[in-house]
Amino acid sequence: MSNLAPRKAVLGMAPYSPPTGNRLDKLRLDFNENTVGCSPKVIERLKQTLDAGLLTVYPDYARTKAALSTYFRVSPDELLLTNGTDEAIQVLVNTYVDDGDEVIALRPSYAMYRFYAEVAGAKIVEVDYQPPTLAFPLQELLAAITPRTRAILIANPNNPTGTAINLAAVEQILKAAPHAAVLIDEAYYEFFGVTALNLIWKYPQLFVSRTFSKVYGMAALRMGCLFSQAANVKYLHKAQSPYSVNALAAIAAEAAVADTAYIENYVSEALAAREMLEVGLEKLGISYVPGSANFILAYFGDRAIEVRDALREKAILVRDRSYEIPGGVRITVGTREQARRVLSELERIW
Repeated sequence: MSNLAPRKAVLGMAPYSPPTGNRLDKLRLDFNENTVGCSPKVIERLKQTLDAGLLTVYPDYARTKAALSTYFRVSPDELLLTNGTDEAIQVLVNTYVDDGDEVIALRPSYAMYRFYAEVAGAKIVEVDYQPPTLAFPLQELLAAITPRTRAILIANPNNPTGTAINLAAVEQILKAAPHAAVLIDEAYYEFFGVTALNLIWKYPQLFVSRTFSKVYGMAALRMGCLFSQAANVKYLHKAQSPYSVNALAAIAAEAAVADTAYIENYVSEALAAREMLEVGLEKLGISYVPGSANFILAYFGDRAIEVRDALREKAILVRDRSYEIPGGVRITVGTREQARRVLSELERIW
């Protein structure tokens, strides 16, 4: 047995092991991924670009940064390319949080906020969403901010609740914490339509992240962006590995943002499917949390795991969240055809 012990912070962490195995041949409504695939133009660009020469050199991000800064309407020095949103969170924490610093995170929310804060040895202050509405606990969060708060990590809309806050609430938080790095993670922005990105020039402590894992259908490539004022991005670069984003992900991102029609069509379809799913759940007498993302959190009471397993038997994957939200099961919204399939099975089960 090795006598080499890890840091105390790592010893105290619970492992994060998402159920990602054996999913490709199923209807994947468990991880909020794009359920139909990325734009065909992404595949076309990769096929055109990929050769042995490309793989022999370290990535050059100049073209990608130019394309993405134009698309997101920021300057290239206000944008950090990241290996998914996960690395965006990690780099922000590594840049601004010391061992013992206070980090505010909401509960339940995306697990990686707590994960990277724990690795850093931070003291995590959790603010709870309250069932059954799971509305954003703004006043409770404001009350939790102290002079020791070093970072505040917020998903908007939140995962797994689907609930969101408006820009007025975001500004309240920023005004209450001028001394803390405030991350607004906008992984589901395209389905919500409200962004804090335009506030980065007004609030120097604001950071906004986006991902290519959801609407763009590129979860396997691990691509994201972190935005802030240029002075902050310089510090973030210092805390980031210089080649953490692979060349194929960077090339794919260029093609993805160029096909705006694909994104608009997919979002329209997903929002129509979300409405269909909500109406169907109401007809079945199943309560749910009205959300602003590409998923719905439904309440199945003490039958949550039973429902999940029954759907899995029909090759439909949904995510049990009853371990943190009593009775909660998260259902990703795909297409209307996929929503009909889910509702048909729920009618049989329920």
